[in-house]
Amino acid sequence: MNDMLTLMEVGGPVVAIGGGAAYLRARHPAAYWSTLGLPISTARLLGSYGSVMEACGLTVAPSRLRAWAVQATTRREVRPVPPRRGLLRPTSTGMRIRLKLAPGQEPADIAASAERLRHAWGVHGVYVSEIKPGVVELRLIGFDVLHKVRMPRRTGGGFLKIPVALREDATAFVRDYRAIPHQLTLGATLSGKSMFLRHLVAGLAPQPVALVGIDCKRGVELAPFAPRLSALATDPAEAAQLLPVLVQMMEDRYDLIRARQGIAPSTPDEEITSDIWGLPYAERPVPVVAFVDEVAELFLTATKKDEERRDEMVTHLIRIAQLGRAAGIYLEVCGQRFGAELGKGATMLRAQLTGRVCHRVNDESSAKMALGDIAPEAVGAACSIAPERPGLAVAGDTSGGWSRIRTPYLSLSTAATICAETALLVPDVPALNRFRPTARISPSGPSDPLVKPRP
Repeated sequence: MNDMLTLMEVGGPVVAIGGGAAYLRARHPAAYWSTLGLPISTARLLGSYGSVMEACGLTVAPSRLRAWAVQATTRREVRPVPPRRGLLRPTSTGMRIRLKLAPGQEPADIAASAERLRHAWGVHGVYVSEIKPGVVELRLIGFDVLHKVRMPRRTGGGFLKIPVALREDATAFVRDYRAIPHQLTLGATLSGKSMFLRHLVAGLAPQPVALVGIDCKRGVELAPFAPRLSALATDPAEAAQLLPVLVQMMEDRYDLIRARQGIAPSTPDEEITSDIWGLPYAERPVPVVAFVDEVAELFLTATKKDEERRDEMVTHLIRIAQLGRAAGIYLEVCGQRFGAELGKGATMLRAQLTGRVCHRVNDESSAKMALGDIAPEAVGAACSIAPERPGLAVAGDTSGGWSRIRTPYLSLSTAATICAETALLVPDVPALNRFRPTARISPSGPSDPLVKPRP
C-alpha cells in the first residue's frame, strides 16, 4: 500500500507534466516552444555543435598556428574545426545564430546541410541567409508557423509595400510593387487566392493609390470594394473599354516624363529621370494598381468578333506589363487556370509578370506555367498543397528563389469596411471617372412613411 501511494505521489505529477507538455505541443505550439522547446533545443545545439558540424562535413583543417598551439599545450590530436559560432538569439518562433565561415567554405555548403541540421537539433526547420561575405545566419524554427498564421509585429510595410502573408521561416511576405511591379497569382476554388487578393486591396486602400478592378465574374470578387475603386469592369466588354484607357494614360505619363527630360544646361542631374518617381511631387501622377481577376475570361472567345476583341485586350495587357512600371501602373493578374492553350499572347504576358504566387491548382500544367520557368523544383511543392490548408501557396520570382507562404484569414466584411472608410482617399483621375462604380448604401433600418394611412 505504501508503495502504491509513493508511486502515485511521484508518478502523478510526472504524468500531469508530460500530458500538459503534449497538449501544449499539439494545441499551442508557440507556448510550448517558449516554455520547453527553446531550452531543450538550446541545450541540444550547444552540446552537439562540434560533432554535428563534423558529421555534416562542415569542418575544415585548422590553421598551422592553431595546430602547433594545440600540440604544444595539450599534446592532443589536432581535429578539424567547425565554423565559429556567434551568440544564440531566441525569438518567439525559434532562434537565430550567426556563423563565421571557415576558409574554403561558402553559404551553399551550409544550405545543403540544412535538412541534416534540422534533424540533429530537433527543430521544425533550418533556413540559411547570407549576412555579408563570410558570415551566414541560421534561422531555426521551432514549430510549424504556417499551421496557425500569426503575422510578426515588424512586417516591413510601407508605401506600395503590403505584408500579405507569412513565410515558412516566420518572416513576412511583403508585396513590394516598386521592386516587383507585376505579379501572376493562380489558385483553384477555395485555395485562398481570393483571400490573398483581399489582403492586397485592404492594404492598398489607405494609401494614395488608384485601384482599378477587372472582374469578369460579374464583379462578385471586387464589387464589395467598390467605394475605394477608381474603376471597375465586370465583364469582357467593359474590360475592352477600360484597358485602352489605361494604355492611353500610360502613354500620357511617358509624354510627361519625356517633357521633363528636356535637358537644359541649368537642369541638375538629379532631376533627370526615366520614371514617375523622379518627377517633382507636385507633378508626379498617382500610381495605379490594376487587379485582373479570372484572367482566362479575357482569353476565351465564342465568335469571330470576340477573337478580335480578345487579341486587342491581350495586346493592351502585354503593353502595360512591358511599359507600365515606369509610368506607375502595376498589374496583379489572378486566375484559376493559366496556360499556353488560352491562346496567342498568354506566354508573352506571363514572361512580363515578375512575381509568381501559386496556390493549390487542379492541374500540374498551371503550376508549371506559374513556376516552371523560374524555379522548376517549386512545381512539386505547389502540386503537393493539401485542400485542408487554404491560403497555403508557393511564392517565387525571376531570381530563382521560392518559399512557402500562407495568408492569414481576413473576412470579406472587414475588407469591405476598410474600403468604405477610405472612400475619401480615391484620387481624382479624370480618365477613369466614367468607369468608377457606384457604391450602393444599404438602409440602416426599415423606413417609415411620412404619412401613415388611416383605415
